[in-house]
Amino acid sequence: MRRMLTATVSGRVQGVGFRWFVQRIACASGLTGYVRNTADGRVKVAAEGEDAAVRRLLDALRQGPPGSRVTAVDVSWDEATGQHRQFTIEH
Repeated sequence: MRRMLTATVSGRVQGVGFRWFVQRIACASGLTGYVRNTADGRVKVAAEGEDAAVRRLLDALRQGPPGSRVTAVDVSWDEATGQHRQFTIEH
């Protein structure tokens, strides 16, 4: 089953390679979507793909890369839309 995850990650998540970390995991898992910094210092992730792969990404978001400190991950789930062809870092 394909699902869409939208997550907003809070903590020390900007300036620590968080977006590249997310993109690497998402691409390796065959997910599509995007990751971007937000103006308030958080990181927003929208990813879709097979349920197990999306859940693995969510687990990684909760851990973060070395140098980050994740304090919260706000999550919502939707049906996959097929809107994205690849997983990108948005600026």
